[in-house]
Amino acid sequence: MTWANFIFAHGAGAGMESEFMQTITEKLTQHGVSVYLFDFPYMQKTKELGKRRPPDKMDKLEQAFLSEISQLDASIPLFIGGKSMGGRVASMILEKTEAQGCMCLGYPFHPPGKPEKLRTEHLLELKKPLLVVQGEKDTFGKRDEVEGYPLSESIKVVYLQDGDHSFKPPKRSDATLEAISIMLSTL
Repeated sequence: MTWANFIFAHGAGAGMESEFMQTITEKLTQHGVSVYLFDFPYMQKTKELGKRRPPDKMDKLEQAFLSEISQLDASIPLFIGGKSMGGRVASMILEKTEAQGCMCLGYPFHPPGKPEKLRTEHLLELKKPLLVVQGEKDTFGKRDEVEGYPLSESIKVVYLQDGDHSFKPPKRSDATLEAISIMLSTL
């Protein structure tokens, strides 16, 4: 029985068919969550043309995500989120939506090697719950860096020991699922 909908957006480099996206989707579905995947417009073009393209501008990414939200049944609790860039987009639109919370798997706090270029300003203002599952050794935000960032009290960060941006090693989908399940059950 479905008790929640989760719109799950992909990261910048791999679309909705990636192994990571499919693994998390399968695990959540087994726990009664209907997961909706989509490709951002630039990824659709990449697949059509067979040539890699850079991500769209943030406003276009946000519009694409909001369009996906508008197509879902509003009578079932909604959560949004994504892997890396997809999670960042979800966190940017969270307060504009009916979503009850957001899950970011591998949040891109800054570009790799550029910790001074933070992508956290909007995270200070969030009121709705946001779960970040982050590898301790993620080059987009290592644990020792992230713990020093000022973040809203509505944000919970769960760290995966020895995990990188893809949560390896080892494959941590069960730990990720456990963190998501805890977040969902508290709402």
